[in-house]
Amino acid sequence: MSFFTLYSRVLGQLKPERTLAIILTLANLGVAGLQFVEPIMFGKVVDTLSSAARHTAEEVWHESFHLLGLWAVIGVGGILANVLVALHSDRMAHRRKLAAMAQYFEHVLELPLAYHLDTHSGRLIKIMLQGADNMFGIWLSFFREHLSTFIALIVLLPMSMFMNWRLGLVLIVLLVVFAVLSILVMMRTEGAQREVQEFHSELAERAGDALGNVGLIQSFVRLALEVQQLGQVMGKVLAAQYPVLTWWAMVTVLTRAASTLTVITIFTLGTWLFLHGQTSVGEIVSFMGFANLLIGRLQQAMGFANTLFFQQPGLNDFFSVLDAKSAVAEKPGATELGRVQGHVTFENVSLSYGDKQAVTGLNFDIAPGSMVALVGTTGAGKSTAMALLHRLWDPQTGRVTIDGLDIRDVTLSSLRRNIGVVFQESTMFYRTIAENLQVGHPDATEAELIEAATLAEAHEFIMAQPNGYQTLVGERGRTLSGGERQRIGIARALLKNPPILILDEATSALDSVTEAKVQKALSALMKGRTTFVIAHRLSTIRDADWVLVMDKGRIIEQGRYDDLAKAGGAFTGLLNRAG
Repeated sequence: MSFFTLYSRVLGQLKPERTLAIILTLANLGVAGLQFVEPIMFGKVVDTLSSAARHTAEEVWHESFHLLGLWAVIGVGGILANVLVALHSDRMAHRRKLAAMAQYFEHVLELPLAYHLDTHSGRLIKIMLQGADNMFGIWLSFFREHLSTFIALIVLLPMSMFMNWRLGLVLIVLLVVFAVLSILVMMRTEGAQREVQEFHSELAERAGDALGNVGLIQSFVRLALEVQQLGQVMGKVLAAQYPVLTWWAMVTVLTRAASTLTVITIFTLGTWLFLHGQTSVGEIVSFMGFANLLIGRLQQAMGFANTLFFQQPGLNDFFSVLDAKSAVAEKPGATELGRVQGHVTFENVSLSYGDKQAVTGLNFDIAPGSMVALVGTTGAGKSTAMALLHRLWDPQTGRVTIDGLDIRDVTLSSLRRNIGVVFQESTMFYRTIAENLQVGHPDATEAELIEAATLAEAHEFIMAQPNGYQTLVGERGRTLSGGERQRIGIARALLKNPPILILDEATSALDSVTEAKVQKALSALMKGRTTFVIAHRLSTIRDADWVLVMDKGRIIEQGRYDDLAKAGGAFTGLLNRAG
């Protein structure tokens, strides 16, 4: 993304508050205009005093008071305009920063699992925080300071040429020097700054990995090595950053030297013009005021450009994430799906991840209320098939229907409200147990929570926690055992009460006694619901109405449990290996 395209998008984020942005722009016009007047007023006061010998004292005082009064009015107007700009630009920048973070957060959560598998969560969080902070700084400084700076530059140069074209040429040369130096350094260091940004992202990824695996690090005594490796990345950051900083430091030195030479040149040329009767002392004073104002504005503009340059890679990352497209897009005008009966059909469904074929030609038709078991070795495509059912991905060919409706024609939220999932490893938020249970049913009452937890054999251990259902669990539920997390996951699905269930190794983390109790509860729950059970432990699927045997993304056998067990095929082999 080009420099100007990128920053037009940054300003485009202000569109919801464009009325206020226009008002702040007009206020900046006023601030800049009033600043131009001050050097002129000062020059007129000097001319009035220098010509005092030709006028009476009363005339001098009258003219001086008139000029000073006008100057005071201009000063008060400038103060009021500055107060308006400072107050409202700050508030607007804070509002838009939070809005940008909310937009980014919602978009990232909508991106498919494939995107998240390829992108570290630490990187995504770093991009969000850095991008929002950078935009906040740009908006705030742009409206508080730099908009009036650019207005001043646009107006000052023509005004200086109008006052005295010879002195004005000196200022134009200074402006050209600033612009050329800035462009040259940007071109010279752009690639290096992108490299710096990548190293910062690598830092975020490594730190996130380490903090997410503290137990692993301590168990394998990797503390010193992790710190050393993080230090190596930091070394790369500094090695890439120092040359960039050196170039910009050189620009600062050269532009300040050019500014000093400009002031000396204006004073020298102004003296020569005065001696030849081509300017007055007041004009020289006004021009020196213009020169100092312009130099100050140019230095501010240079600082702003410097900041924009260093922030450009981070902002590019921010908008790149926002531009990432979800592989599962909701159709315009998608219909709302009510509570379904649970008739599920896969019609020649295929999906590939890049060059890898995940599932191929899946065909099956499941009647409402049936229990279907998906079995096969690891990587056979069982979980992928179920991911297609609740649209974590869409098939490249074929279609999936529920009650005869293509699931791509209904809203995602209404589809997923009809499907409950218990994953192989139940994940949890860093929140209370009650909040984790309410994930699919935010309005569930305490009685409903207790009922679902009791059915999932979770109520007893929950009540043994320090604050019962209000106990805060650790990150990803680490304060609970694997079996406890799994039972909460089952209770969560029970509480949602969906017509379609997906149980992905739902009892894999339970001991045999608890598993038997939960299986009994699940058997009661599955009555009248379409249930898909992904299982490696084949003893848990004896009551299945239909078994799909998968291998390398294909269904190689399907039928009833007893029929497949006697057929001597792939399912028989799985049973024999299971003992």
